[in-house]
Amino acid sequence: MKLFHRKLKIRSSHVILLGFLLLILTGALLLRLPFASRDGRSADFLTCLFTSTSSVCVTGLIVRDTATSWTLFGQIVILSLIQLGGIGVVTAAVILSILSGRRIGLIERQEIMNSISAPQVGGVVRLTRFLLRGIALFEGAGALVMLPVFVRDFGFPKGAWYAVFHSVSAFCNAGFDLMGIRQKYSSLTSYASDPIVNITVMLLIVIGGLGFLTWNDIRTWKFNFRRYRLQSRIVLTTSLLLVAVPAVCFYFLEYAGLPGGERVLCSLFQSVTARTAGFNTADYGSMSEPGVLLTILLMLIGGSPGSTAGGMKTTTFALLILSTEAAFRKKSDATCFGRRIPIENVRNAFSVAFLYMGLFLLSGMVICRVEGRPLLTCLFETASAIGTVGLSMGLTPHLHTVSKLILIALMYFGRVGGLTIVFAVIPNIRNGNARCVPEKVTVG
Repeated sequence: MKLFHRKLKIRSSHVILLGFLLLILTGALLLRLPFASRDGRSADFLTCLFTSTSSVCVTGLIVRDTATSWTLFGQIVILSLIQLGGIGVVTAAVILSILSGRRIGLIERQEIMNSISAPQVGGVVRLTRFLLRGIALFEGAGALVMLPVFVRDFGFPKGAWYAVFHSVSAFCNAGFDLMGIRQKYSSLTSYASDPIVNITVMLLIVIGGLGFLTWNDIRTWKFNFRRYRLQSRIVLTTSLLLVAVPAVCFYFLEYAGLPGGERVLCSLFQSVTARTAGFNTADYGSMSEPGVLLTILLMLIGGSPGSTAGGMKTTTFALLILSTEAAFRKKSDATCFGRRIPIENVRNAFSVAFLYMGLFLLSGMVICRVEGRPLLTCLFETASAIGTVGLSMGLTPHLHTVSKLILIALMYFGRVGGLTIVFAVIPNIRNGNARCVPEKVTVG
């Protein structure tokens, strides 16, 4: 394995990119089988590729309704792709190796470290075992809690499948649902007032989006917040603010006609689901423009590093705020919780934000021009794709081929990560110790 890596000069970023690509293509071929579609005919390759990409990249955007267009086999394929894409292809491969008893070498350990954003190679296999147990626990608990609700509505066999499917989809922040045309606006809108479904799905989304290292800190140090890594403290603080503040905004901007309790549930749910989950309990087509814009911002931010979620990440958003605050106060370094943020972390944060914003805006403008649709609607779809969210204003199924290919590329970019693609494409350049002569440039 080591010799293979040296000869082909394969880096961890290449493994991640190729692993996701191979999984997407495999899923597309499986979905193209005639018995994957309810009509008994092979779906066209672009539809299968789009569905497979959306599943692997845990997005949730669809061009065919999951419940009414795919057979049980097709739905199982979609759920398997969601699970593998959610935990990451490298992590999934290592879990299979652990279960088979195979020894994990140093190269594989380094790839795990990069895949789950671990700080060091040591202990990554033990952490992976912990992740496997945690995933099984949370997804199983979510399915059991929702089981009585779905069995009540659909009967036992179908209700049990719905409970499992929606639990995995929620934990992996995928947003795929099996409600089909049963509801006017699909997804979970008929459960908008159901606290069991709402709270369970929200908890699964939040837990899946926190990141595996944050899980490990909580397990190790329990409620001793000061002993957590700086990254975990930033993740938990930022995540809490990104749930609470938008929920208050949604409460006053939207849902004025709903009863008090349902209005609170809807506001909280939209605040949580907008950051990469993709479920909805309200119609986005009737949402006000300020509400749509707030949702777009949340979709771009996304979840946390090393999690099942996408987006430019909560830590990136936090570092942008912290570095801006440092500039306003004329401090030489950005600090948080008594720790100094290394300048390379700040540079990476601005680079990631620039990449996401640039691709999001450029893609939205191209789709707007190609489709002749309102710009805000197109930007909503591109933000949903690059943030791997899956929320839609109903535009995606009606897009032409070029626009669908753009969304496929955005979903792939959003899942594997902007820096992963950049590091895979751009070779390592070493400049030694030479540095250019400094010269000031006026800013602002």
